[in-house]
Amino acid sequence: MGTRALGIDLGERRIGVAVSDAEGRVATPLTVIERTGSAERDHRQIAELVAEYEIGVVVVGLPLSLDGSTGPAAKGAEHEAYQLEAALGIPVLTHDERLTTVIAEQALAESGLSGKARRKRVDMVAASVILQGWLDSP
Repeated sequence: MGTRALGIDLGERRIGVAVSDAEGRVATPLTVIERTGSAERDHRQIAELVAEYEIGVVVVGLPLSLDGSTGPAAKGAEHEAYQLEAALGIPVLTHDERLTTVIAEQALAESGLSGKARRKRVDMVAASVILQGWLDSP
């Protein structure tokens, strides 16, 4: 691949962010952006990370229903991904994120972090699970 990717877990209150290595093989949790109430401001913060890390593609988690259908949450994520692509000027793709938060919470629980510390990190760990899934997909 050879292009760094940014993984995004869109939440109502927070946006989890992860970044890949330069070879596009390994996803690492990066940060959590607190929602400001302004999509434009939130997207500007993402744009700053895109510039800083020289990102070539953004991967947004798509919260499909367990049966694979597109519900209201997935439609909202698709809409925000479209807005992000317009704001960033680079490809913004979606990737199925079913169960990623569960996986992230399990990984953090096993790490021994307290509940409060886990809640602060779960969004960026979920973003890294989404991004790693995309990096590993054929």
